[in-house]
Amino acid sequence: MKFTDGYWMMRKGVHAVYPVEALDIDAGPASFVVHAPVQRIRHRGDLLKGPVVTVSCASPMPDVIAVTITHFAGERPCGPAFALATDPTGEVTVDEDAATLTSGALSVRVGRGEGWRLDFLAGGRRLTGSAQKAMAIIDTDDGRHYVREQLDLGVDHFVYGLGERFGPLVKNGQTVDIWNADGGTSSEQAYKNVPFFLTNAGYGVFVDHPGRVSFEVASEAMARAQFSVEGQSMRYFLIYGPTPREILRKYTALTGRPARVPGWSYGLWLSTSFTTAYDEATVTSFIDGMAERGLPLSVFHFDCFWMREFRWCDFEWDPRVFPDPPGMLRRLRGRGLRICVWINPYIGQRSPLFEEGRARGYLLRRPNGDVWQWDLWQPGLAVVDFTNPDARAWYAAKLDALLDMGVDCFKTDFGERIPTDVVYHDGSDPERAHNYYAHLYNQTVFELLRKRRGEGEAVVFARSATAGGQQFPVHWGGDCESTFEGMGESLRGGLSLGMSGFGFWSHDIGGFEGTPDPALFKRWIAFGLLSSHSRLHGSRSYRVPWLFDEESVEVLRRFSRLKMRLMPYLAGAARQAYGEGLPMMRAMVVEFPDDPACTHLERQYMLGDDLLVAPVFSADGELSYYVPRGVWTRYLTSERVEGGRWVRERHGFDSAPLLVRPGAVIPEGAVEDRPDYDLAEGVTLRVYEPADGARVMTVIPGADGDAVTTFTTSRDGPVVRVAAAGAPGAWSVLLVNRRVVAVEGGESAEHPRGALVRAACGELVITLEGEGSTTASVPRGDDR
Repeated sequence: MKFTDGYWMMRKGVHAVYPVEALDIDAGPASFVVHAPVQRIRHRGDLLKGPVVTVSCASPMPDVIAVTITHFAGERPCGPAFALATDPTGEVTVDEDAATLTSGALSVRVGRGEGWRLDFLAGGRRLTGSAQKAMAIIDTDDGRHYVREQLDLGVDHFVYGLGERFGPLVKNGQTVDIWNADGGTSSEQAYKNVPFFLTNAGYGVFVDHPGRVSFEVASEAMARAQFSVEGQSMRYFLIYGPTPREILRKYTALTGRPARVPGWSYGLWLSTSFTTAYDEATVTSFIDGMAERGLPLSVFHFDCFWMREFRWCDFEWDPRVFPDPPGMLRRLRGRGLRICVWINPYIGQRSPLFEEGRARGYLLRRPNGDVWQWDLWQPGLAVVDFTNPDARAWYAAKLDALLDMGVDCFKTDFGERIPTDVVYHDGSDPERAHNYYAHLYNQTVFELLRKRRGEGEAVVFARSATAGGQQFPVHWGGDCESTFEGMGESLRGGLSLGMSGFGFWSHDIGGFEGTPDPALFKRWIAFGLLSSHSRLHGSRSYRVPWLFDEESVEVLRRFSRLKMRLMPYLAGAARQAYGEGLPMMRAMVVEFPDDPACTHLERQYMLGDDLLVAPVFSADGELSYYVPRGVWTRYLTSERVEGGRWVRERHGFDSAPLLVRPGAVIPEGAVEDRPDYDLAEGVTLRVYEPADGARVMTVIPGADGDAVTTFTTSRDGPVVRVAAAGAPGAWSVLLVNRRVVAVEGGESAEHPRGALVRAACGELVITLEGEGSTTASVPRGDDR
């Protein structure tokens, strides 16, 4: 929120005080505390005045420093609180000039001289800091109290993240309130609000407050990133990278990494849609239609009306249209499908579970003891109190019965419109619990699935989240419009969420609200199948492709089979997501932080380390996108593209810009009708003109996520060596746009895209024709 009236004045009814000097410093072995009065201490009489701001600095892990700003320390502690992985570290030095805490390569320094100054330093330079009148204690005439901090932003410093936000990717100039809301994808509201941002200036900031945090990013003070919370104290963490990739690694080490999800979840999900009419015959006709047309399908999803109207949620199949749920699920699973059903955390008054939950105290209550209810979404709706362990067990038991029946996973919808005029079982503060509710909800469902299905086999399709929610994947983008603008909003939201620590993300192919025309549907198919997870879902109309036109069938077949073949590559990108906290879909600035042209790019992304995707946002196929420096290669045609420039071109519906990074090795699988297969068996390594002296390691995870097959590709002059470690079985190498004059360890054959070499043992030694390309590979964001 904004507190000032222009540069010089405060808004009416707002009063602020600021620390002006470090009066004294209490140093510990790995932390220090500064007592900073808000007026200059000239004589002993000034010591009788307040306020005094207490600033504590500590480090929970290397390269991360926590700063806690406190006015009154007697504020009653209240939950909930983020669960953070900490291992305190750091070294403190105090001299006549300053107190400094150093953790890894990061230091925080508070000066002792005249004027308040808190600086963050790394690598011999100042990253940012809190200067005069930046840190503040603020009161208002209506009795509210806030703590505010402002960190300096340089002219070329840009801010990203803050959750899934559908506006511009760069947050400079924006006001962002961290408050979950069910507002669609076309406004400033968001389903997934995360009080964390990263910058291209070498650091990120996480505000450790689960409730409302207000950010003014170069929007109140133009050269500062401001954040504030209501209360007497605020803690934030500054996280040093220096690259965006490293910032995300360290942030997710602090707040939690995504879980590994099952291989089948990367396949195509098909939904009944929302308000459409359907029964088993309808579902079977869809599945038959997909099979008849050679369209790979992995998951079938039943949306809201699998339950009877007005009884959401009772977790009982509507007997009028599904008279034999166990038999139906058995028939569907017999066709190799997984089953997902829609749920939410609300209990309608007509659900039998309402009286059960009311009697046992499992529903949120008003301060007078009444069950909190309203008529939005479902008549007489109540909300499950997930702070009550018994309520969590009760809710999970209802879902457990569905797992016994044959359901595999759940779409955990809603969880945003959580009231604040309520009393929680564990005494949680309603304001702090509003966003955190989504965390408890998804955690309850995910942990049940993990318990029943095993590690790496749990997956949800969640809409709401906050910091730490990345541990319970997958998340999807919510209710977008069936327009090209809605498609663009969805992409911006997904990239922003990825820069907030979330590794997996999806969206409704074709949009949710409305019915897409065939052109939009076909363009969205390519985007959807080049995302981490892919789902056909809508509101009032079905999303099976033959209802649009026959070309839609062809486009879906082409891109779904492409994704299945890319599974060895995508599994490696997923391994980075759950192992390192790197999103599978990355904003260009994450991979190319030193390229100024990438700072604002929001209509394209990197899928893993090495594939650039530029969705087509027009019916006629015209688009422009930026290609970083180097010679890139089109994956679909093997045509070379000179980078370091903007490219303008036109694509048919069966195409989209999909470019391979210079020097990359892309493993392509031998199966194209399912995602969960032995990814190493029959794999083809597509080698894209590695530079002389290059060495590329390609890791293909096994079914358990741990056992891996590793290929090492190196080049020394005209000789390319590829060595396999693990148990790859049959494997090949495709040297794209190259010819071969000699092979040891295998046999070569001509190929339309270059030279194909089939391995006969664990190592290939290939001699290329001619000098070959010596174009240097583009360094990744961490210069690996």
